Amino acid sequence: MAEATMGVRLTGDDMTEVSRGKLWTGRVIAGLVALFLLFDAAMKFVKPKSVADAFVRSGWPIEVSSTLGALLLISTILYLIPKTSILGAILLTGYLGGAVAANLRLEEPLFSHTLFPVYFGVLVWGSLWLRDSKLQALVPLRQNSQA
Repeated sequence: MAEATMGVRLTGDDMTEVSRGKLWTGRVIAGLVALFLLFDAAMKFVKPKSVADAFVRSGWPIEVSSTLGALLLISTILYLIPKTSILGAILLTGYLGGAVAANLRLEEPLFSHTLFPVYFGVLVWGSLWLRDSKLQALVPLRQNSQA
């Protein structure tokens, strides 16, 4: 028996699928975000001069670069796998939060540097929301109702 809850139709334990438009928009956003994060992880392994300089500026030892790269790589891969995408998003949220904290400590410009990881976090979760009807039910967008 189908039942309506928070605007999402439930059939047993399964929720109805999201629209094709939302699904593909979410996939495209997730792909673009993942490409950037995978590139960032790769640069932490390769350690070009720009990455080494950034580590010196931040006060972080360059030796932790590979560890950070591995954490980012694993989190991004988990985010890309549908069954582990929520776990990946949670791990990426923590990673990006650390980047915000580091940028705040360095007194980097607010909107261009410090909040840049926040923008990516919004894209990570936004793309998941677009692709996952269960997440849409958990975090519904409310519309103003006119009486």
